[in-house]
Amino acid sequence: MNKPVERSARYLTAVCLFALLAGCSSTSQQPSGTGGTTQSRPAVDGAPDYLMDVSGIPDAVPVVHQGAFKASPYRVLGKNYTPMQDGRRYREEGEASWYGTKFHGQKTANGEVYDLYGMTAAHKTLPLPTYVQVTNLANDRKVMVRVNDRGPFYSSRIIDLSYAAAKKLGFAEKGTARVLVEGIDPVVWHQQKDPGYLVTAQAAEPQAAPQYASRSGPADDGVFLQVGAFSSIQAAEQLRAQLQNQTASPVFLSTTETNARTLHRVRIGPLSSQDQAQQLADLLRRANLGTPALISGN
Repeated sequence: MNKPVERSARYLTAVCLFALLAGCSSTSQQPSGTGGTTQSRPAVDGAPDYLMDVSGIPDAVPVVHQGAFKASPYRVLGKNYTPMQDGRRYREEGEASWYGTKFHGQKTANGEVYDLYGMTAAHKTLPLPTYVQVTNLANDRKVMVRVNDRGPFYSSRIIDLSYAAAKKLGFAEKGTARVLVEGIDPVVWHQQKDPGYLVTAQAAEPQAAPQYASRSGPADDGVFLQVGAFSSIQAAEQLRAQLQNQTASPVFLSTTETNARTLHRVRIGPLSSQDQAQQLADLLRRANLGTPALISGN
């Protein structure tokens, strides 16, 4: 793959600045799957040695963000940037690039860990996080990604995608592509798929044990993951179906009534151990499939 020469130095200075912006350590993080063994970062960015089939990686699922967005002004490479406060109506056409092995396992500007197989992206001024649809104008392929990082800061490129997103759009080998980037309103996106959708409670879901009005799925106690909670059963079913493609463990809905409000909780389990639950939760987070939380007992 021939990538522009500038990519090798593209984030060399910016990564350390990103770490400061995100309030995290500038110490390099270990890449995923190293088993605790220290690995040096590649000197030049590129594609992974293990070229898995990314067609089975699901797009990011828009989630209503609870809490403050990361949208404070910042300075990188001598230039000031003022992020927009709302990216839902953002629409821009321009050049996209991607980043891969050199940054795999490193902290993003949002404080998350970059996974080159995740459906994520970097943008200079969109609030973090923001969900966007990216269309490759050369072949009309589309992906949905979660913007959780800052960049690109060289040339006139408007977005930097993960390797998986670029691969799904069909330009990983070429390195760049002309794209259309459109901001997504999570509520509107869900309502278009299900007119009865009200709002997701994924990020705001309380951890206190609820009293169930009704439930389906495994009845035995054990370790479970709660991945989301929705007022719309159609939205909950959509997430349940996506999750079932990612795990052999049972995925089911558990419905509760709280303050005259019905929530359909999407849960996985029972799982054999907390270690298995944590590994699965990490996998789902990298795939941008909800916000997994460990639950003891069903």
